[in-house]
Amino acid sequence: MSFAMQTRHGFVAASLVVLAALPLASALAAPASAAQFASGRITVRTEGAGPDVVLIPGVNSTPRTWATTVTALPGYRYHLVQISGFGGQPARANKEGPVIQPAADEIARYIRETGIKPAVVGHSLGGTVGMTLASRHPDVLSRLMVVDMFPYMGMLFAPRGATPEQVGQVADRIDAGMRAVADAERPARAAATIAGMVNTESMRPIAVEDSVKSDRDVGARAYREVIVTNLMPALAKVTVPVTVLYVHPHGTPLTAEQLDGIYKYGYGQVKNVRLKRIDDSAHFIMWDQPARFQAELKSFLDAK
Repeated sequence: MSFAMQTRHGFVAASLVVLAALPLASALAAPASAAQFASGRITVRTEGAGPDVVLIPGVNSTPRTWATTVTALPGYRYHLVQISGFGGQPARANKEGPVIQPAADEIARYIRETGIKPAVVGHSLGGTVGMTLASRHPDVLSRLMVVDMFPYMGMLFAPRGATPEQVGQVADRIDAGMRAVADAERPARAAATIAGMVNTESMRPIAVEDSVKSDRDVGARAYREVIVTNLMPALAKVTVPVTVLYVHPHGTPLTAEQLDGIYKYGYGQVKNVRLKRIDDSAHFIMWDQPARFQAELKSFLDAK
């Protein structure tokens, strides 16, 4: 979800073959792998070798969001999360109820069961999941990067001073609008939306395809949840270093300096935070400004 769009209107277990070849005692003592982890909320696959990095995509997105980044930055073991219901993944446990907190709790369980302590990177709703993870389970991660997400999107959707009830009403209207789009119109609507979220035209078809393949109900509920969820008070519980990358979207009435101030306010409860505005980019910074994003991510991952 881009601020531009928002201000305008708006992934089971696979195999135990490897452990089967080990002595029983070793197998019992060994931590779980991504292939062993079973969840109705998420699936995880790993790629590469090195320090552990968990990557979480946004609403109606898939690990394809990170493909160019993973290729450009070898030397890490990437744990690629997909949320059930997005990008053609069956909804399963996300068929009803909230999406964000259950996803964060399952990522925490995955981290504990695999015996890792990773850096976590979340884009968009993935950033909201990352913040939820860091505030509810601060012991499981080493650091957090949030890519273009604010801790309380309701502030940017509703008028200044709006109550949670008023924010909820705005979210309800947006939810209804998303559900009203006919199936035949979804590709065109997705293309129009993604055009405001991705400046790099060659990358847009990936996001459009993932969006059209996503479960409409899961996507709408998750989007609404992002709007009404206020994580600002919970950020005081975050004990790991946090880096926030954000953009100054085209069409926003805010100046860059005003936006900087809003982000400083929004993340004010985080004890150790670094805020970095990436100019000349839409919502998918990893696609629009790949060199700068990769440099920022490399610095974040290698920080001591």
